[in-house]
Amino acid sequence: MQLVDGDRLHSVVRSAKVIHIFGAGLNPEKPAHKAVHELSARGWAIAPIHPRDAGSTINGFPIRPGLDKGIAPEIVVLFLAPERARGVVRNLIINQDSENFPLVWFQHGAEDGDAISALEEMGADYVIDDCIVVNSNTNDIHCEDSILPQTWCLQTASEDGDGCSVWTVHSSDSEVEVKNSSELEWVGSLDDLSKSKHTIPRYIRSLKQNNESLLDLANRLAN
Repeated sequence: MQLVDGDRLHSVVRSAKVIHIFGAGLNPEKPAHKAVHELSARGWAIAPIHPRDAGSTINGFPIRPGLDKGIAPEIVVLFLAPERARGVVRNLIINQDSENFPLVWFQHGAEDGDAISALEEMGADYVIDDCIVVNSNTNDIHCEDSILPQTWCLQTASEDGDGCSVWTVHSSDSEVEVKNSSELEWVGSLDDLSKSKHTIPRYIRSLKQNNESLLDLANRLAN
């Protein structure tokens, strides 16, 4: 159902720990890019999604090429053209549990009638005619249980052309932005690493030793 500005919407946004933003790339002039900065300043971990710029970072958060199967987003914000927004919603409906379906936030210009009808039919929550940044600023909403700083991992193909991969571990509070120029193999947060059904996270998890935490494993592989 459509959520409008009010207590229920504020509660959903406040309780989320991670916000997935589709359309957030490296162009600093784009609203989606600016939204990463503004929302993370209020305590949310951000998962930017932009296929062309994947592997690089915005304000310390890694840009993903898409949403891995196995990842259950809490809030999905769409800074996309309507037809692309429709595709994202279709994939969410196919891959996400209807009982824990994310709040879908259509930024101005992303609204798609077919996508909205599909969400209405399944009883999923969505927002139109509002901006998540403006709403959060106007109502002074912050993440009530921030997980920042956030650890994340990156695997790229070796630039030596030897067929090997390079695994690195980073933090969202790093002052150095990553500009990835290598072939991206996988990128995601430590939480993504624990849940993603992508081949690489599954393989990484298989390397875990007895009594070794996932963070310890990630750091061991980076050394």
